[in-house]
Amino acid sequence: MPSSLILTEKAEEDLDDAYHWYEEQESGLGKEFIRCIDAKIANLNRHPLQHPVVQSENVRRALVNRFPFSIYFVSEEESITIFAILHQRRSPDYWKSRI
Repeated sequence: MPSSLILTEKAEEDLDDAYHWYEEQESGLGKEFIRCIDAKIANLNRHPLQHPVVQSENVRRALVNRFPFSIYFVSEEESITIFAILHQRRSPDYWKSRI
């Protein structure tokens, strides 16, 4: 199991933007979104290889429960780097510029 988790600045921006959007839709929904993201990140931290590779260089994608979001990450021996947390309707190539 990797020892550290790295959330890039762009991934943090993705998370903040989605949180605020959901909170504007309904009070408390942003917090529920964050809980679902946290649960999926905990899962991918424990079992990173269970998520499919979607790009060369070992880029993997984890689908978030309840919300239509994907977490894109690279798992290495000592760390996991999350570089995008994106709505699944975004262009499939949008995250590739972040690798």
